[in-house]
Amino acid sequence: MSAAEVALIARTVRHTPEVMVKVTGGGGANTSHGVNAHFNYIGRRGDFEIETDDGERLSGRGVGWHLIQDWDLDLDEDRERPDLFAANRRAAPKLVHKLIFSMPAGTPPKKVLAAVRDFAREEFGLQHRYAMVLHTDEPHPHVHVVVKAVSEAGVRLNIDKATLRHWRQEFAHHLRAHGVEANATERSVRGQSRASKLDSIFRATQRGESSHMSARVRGVARELKTGSFDGSGAARLQQTRREVVTGWNAIRERLLVEGQHQLADLVGRFVNQMPPPRTENAWLAQELIEHSRQVRSKDKPLVR
Repeated sequence: MSAAEVALIARTVRHTPEVMVKVTGGGGANTSHGVNAHFNYIGRRGDFEIETDDGERLSGRGVGWHLIQDWDLDLDEDRERPDLFAANRRAAPKLVHKLIFSMPAGTPPKKVLAAVRDFAREEFGLQHRYAMVLHTDEPHPHVHVVVKAVSEAGVRLNIDKATLRHWRQEFAHHLRAHGVEANATERSVRGQSRASKLDSIFRATQRGESSHMSARVRGVARELKTGSFDGSGAARLQQTRREVVTGWNAIRERLLVEGQHQLADLVGRFVNQMPPPRTENAWLAQELIEHSRQVRSKDKPLVR
């Protein structure tokens, strides 16, 4: 195996913190008023400093409209003629993409910002206009990045699963360059299939970024309440797990052949400690049940 492959295996089996790169949903990406509202949100209405692709650091009220005009988003909006899209029952094209780069609690925030700055320069520099702001008001430091959807050459940025996979790997690479342990692997490779925790879903819902997940939680809660919850649908996950375990076992055998016995032992332990494969709804159901138990125990009167 190459040194890079061995390093990736070692980071994974040692549970090195995984990076998170997310494209946020919600409205506001296809109108200038919506984009301005998002800039107001990530800039906390002028309290946080917004850093631009050309090195400017902007704060105060009016930053959003300044960037909209500087990026010609108002002209793009006029050119797209959203009224025509509405007549055809199609959404107007996005003016910007809204991204979040985050790391677990305890990661130095300034190093997260530095890694995102380097990432954005390499991925978008001299192509797509962008701006970013660091948030430290939650336990996990994260950086909001707004990227103009159409490049200076008129090419639209399309984001798919392969793009996000590449971005995660590059973000992790830049974090490591700044001395931060970071990894970027698929959840299935790590034996993880669970959904986000309820508290993170609640916070995202408050920000208007998780309407899909909050609706899913409500649906699972209704099924649990009526006794109609169906925990099936795990057959595909179990097949994926079998393939993942087969792959890890092959890696372990290869490491043994190459004389890397300590790392091979870690791989074996890593596979044995994988949590059971469950559907996202099954994980949400388990968390709802646990949450309900905690609430009941808090409300239960003390016995004297």
